[in-house]
Amino acid sequence: MIEIPTDLPAEIVPLSWLLGVWEGTGMLDYTTGDSVHFEGEFEQQVSFTHTGGPFVLYSATATYETPLGTRAQLAAETGFWRLALPSSAAEVGPGLLPPTESRAPRNAEDIEKLRNARDGFDIEASIVRSDGVSELYVGQVKGPRIDLATDAVVRSAGAKDYSAATRMYGLVEEKLLWAWDIAAMGRSLSSHASAQLKKVQ
Repeated sequence: MIEIPTDLPAEIVPLSWLLGVWEGTGMLDYTTGDSVHFEGEFEQQVSFTHTGGPFVLYSATATYETPLGTRAQLAAETGFWRLALPSSAAEVGPGLLPPTESRAPRNAEDIEKLRNARDGFDIEASIVRSDGVSELYVGQVKGPRIDLATDAVVRSAGAKDYSAATRMYGLVEEKLLWAWDIAAMGRSLSSHASAQLKKVQ
């Protein structure tokens, strides 16, 4: 059974079912033209934590078995997930700037007012990967399901071609299931990877 802490900031309660460390295996399969870039299994650890602020910290690492029988790391990623909140003088930023106005902490009633027309909550996820790609995702959380699509992708000079992605996360029978579609290396948006993870205590 998934236990949700009772001392969370109201802003991350819709994302609270993600909190914890999840581990498991997935399948990776990506082909462009006649080139099979990889097809096989990987192991992954995903962590969703919070520090008391109105956001969730995200990190993920994955490894696979090389043809030589050793394990090697795939690209690691880290980021921040949060509700899409309206900007105001009571929020921190930009940078390290403190708010210029004060307000009472948001409560459950304030968050309920943010529900969208599909009865979910609009969210943003900024993810930076070790392969030189940074992504801004927008989407929604509705119960124990999250759907995201890239709003912006930034690549370093050394990063490989990668232009868009979608991700889906869902909680099914206490397991975190996710799927990731990408548009990369000349291929349009298509299936890339998926995994099934269990929460570890």
